[in-house]
Amino acid sequence: MYGIFKNKIIIVTGSTGFKGSWLCFWLKKLGAKVVGIGLKPEKGSVIFKSLNLHKEIEQNYINICEFEKLNRIIKKTKPDIIFHLAAQSVVSESYYNPLFTLNTNIIGSANVLESCRINKINNLIYITSDKCYLNKEFKKGYKEEDELGGLDNYSSSKASAEIIFKSYYESYFKNFKNLSTVSARAGNVIGGGDYSEDRLIPDIYRFAKKNKKIILRNPGSVRPWQHVLEPLSGYLLLAEKLYNNKLNNVIQNWNFGPNISNCKSVKYIANYFAKSLNLKIRIAKSNKRDFKPETSYLRLSNYKSKKILKWNPKWSLEKSLRKIIEWNKKVKILGYKKTCEEQINNFLTNK
Repeated sequence: MYGIFKNKIIIVTGSTGFKGSWLCFWLKKLGAKVVGIGLKPEKGSVIFKSLNLHKEIEQNYINICEFEKLNRIIKKTKPDIIFHLAAQSVVSESYYNPLFTLNTNIIGSANVLESCRINKINNLIYITSDKCYLNKEFKKGYKEEDELGGLDNYSSSKASAEIIFKSYYESYFKNFKNLSTVSARAGNVIGGGDYSEDRLIPDIYRFAKKNKKIILRNPGSVRPWQHVLEPLSGYLLLAEKLYNNKLNNVIQNWNFGPNISNCKSVKYIANYFAKSLNLKIRIAKSNKRDFKPETSYLRLSNYKSKKILKWNPKWSLEKSLRKIIEWNKKVKILGYKKTCEEQINNFLTNK
């Protein structure tokens, strides 16, 4: 599995982020020649540097909104495959910095598509989000053909990115044999090395470090939690199929979400960590003036990926949460590289 990546030139946008760092590390493990495009890691984001990826890959610190710089790298590199992960990925940040969010997630993504078009890049895996679907509080799980939309800046930016992908696909890529593009939507990704602000598990560890109660604002919200290796395995499989021309005449949008058993509430996750880290939980009082629209129930249908790609989630939610706790312990003993290698090997062998 994943044999096509050896000695291939792979561009990863968003290489300095949480998912991007894990993907770059995995691709290097598979023997790929990785070229990274991304902003300098944010304060508190340690995984990119701790894995020595700034030395292991050819890293370019640029903003994808700067088309000329982005295009110059893609034109010079002539990659076999591009994984586009670069994004403003924190929902709360989209309220405080809406233009940055919209520019990055919409214009930046359009820049990637345009550069792929004019440079005739054969294979693009274009990552958006499970938040791209119009919030209808579906319990059945959103399918790839469901309506796109957003009641908040983050969701609307992701829906817009998908609409632009569709327009480029229909206008340019669909009728050319050697230009293959797919979009992918994952669930709520969790895993070792995520220290982003305003994300549940990183926040829990920050509470633990200060020996404070875990504060929850939306304890009843249900999300499709999945370990970071789950969607990344889907992206790699998708790229492999794309590269080998195995996806002809298939609508090119894909969900990589967990099984329904992984769709649990925020409070469920908090209780798991509260027990493991010996913490207590406090429910924050809501302030109507601070109210911002947020989906209370979100789930993705993974039927299409299972049926056509033969992709299946491997780790239960409990196992994924346990792996995060193990990661945070082992990284202090084994270091980042060996801990990440061990977890990838465990994932591949389903341990």
